[in-house]
Amino acid sequence: MSTAPLRQDARVIGLVGLAHGISHFYHVILAALFPWLIPAFKLSYVEVGLLMTVFFVVSGVGQALAGFVVDRFGARAVLFSGVGMLGVSALVLSGAQSYAVLMVGAMLAGAGNSVFHPADYTLLNQRVSPARLAHGFSVHGISGNIGWALSPLFMTAVTTLSDWRTALLCAAALPFGVLAILALNRHALRPNPVARVPAGQARDGSLDFLRLKSVWMCFAFFFITALALAGIQSFASSALVSLYGMSLALATSSYTAYMGASAAGMLVGGFLAAGRQDHDRTIALAFGLAALMAILLGMAAVPGWLAFVMMGAVGFAAGIAGPSRDLMIKAAAPPNATGRVFGVVYSGLDSGLAVGPLLFGALMDAGQPAWLFICIGVFQALAIVTAVGVGGNTRALRLQKA
Repeated sequence: MSTAPLRQDARVIGLVGLAHGISHFYHVILAALFPWLIPAFKLSYVEVGLLMTVFFVVSGVGQALAGFVVDRFGARAVLFSGVGMLGVSALVLSGAQSYAVLMVGAMLAGAGNSVFHPADYTLLNQRVSPARLAHGFSVHGISGNIGWALSPLFMTAVTTLSDWRTALLCAAALPFGVLAILALNRHALRPNPVARVPAGQARDGSLDFLRLKSVWMCFAFFFITALALAGIQSFASSALVSLYGMSLALATSSYTAYMGASAAGMLVGGFLAAGRQDHDRTIALAFGLAALMAILLGMAAVPGWLAFVMMGAVGFAAGIAGPSRDLMIKAAAPPNATGRVFGVVYSGLDSGLAVGPLLFGALMDAGQPAWLFICIGVFQALAIVTAVGVGGNTRALRLQKA
């Protein structure tokens, strides 16, 4: 692909980033409403936690399948359907009168969320110039972090001013608005023509990518890093209060610092990844620093004010690895299988986010907040092993072809 005009690439990156931000916004809409849903439906913490687990299980399974649909029918149509389904899920949730309907809404939201990574990355790979692809991946990651950060603020603010049903109705309006913007700019998101294969060979080779060792190492990388992220998202604030005696407000601000610094790290990571091929080495250095600081946090070896700073530093280091991570996966994907590879690989993210809260919740119930941060650091260190394995395998295949 030749280098396209900057305006054209920026338009595609912005549209895909907007859609990705909405998907991450919906990761948190239910969790933000737990303080209101629990008394309204007389639910236990296990029951509301199960809503999130169902969301990510459906999303993970659907994500692996969505990659095949993207490669067969094109990324644009699949992306549009996912955005619309998010809006429908919020409408269902807003009218829920029972726990069963809440569960249906969570399942619909998970199904809608499942399409974004295979569709987004396919569109970026097809429509953005290679020279700017690292920056496209960087913006994609930043938009997701912004969605995570804005969702609880939006949902709690509207609920406080009105009620939780109104908050969900307002949340439903957002994806429908985004869908309108995407539709108006649909020409910029046109997918590459789907390759036509003779009828007798239509299914041949469609699953060959599953035999690649690098694909499963990428899946393992996402699963392990998602375990660490789940610990930070779910219980880092509570653990900081227990370990350092800081106020809940400061502990919550530490999580915000993590997310904000992670977005800044992704921006820097886009420049570091551009024009490079040794993406696993960038990931190893970034996650090595993040793991070290997480373990130091768990050892309570720093004063409370510095713990706030270190939370931001952990987020910044992990964020730097983001663009290199996505380019590493692109390099490992066979031609014409981008959607399938990103779908399977990113289902590891949902799997980790589904399992992580259960694991770290058990540590917190056992009164071990220090081990929360130590385990986060250990998982980040283990992710380095998988990244180096993917990079080494990709370089070996490149040499064989040469």
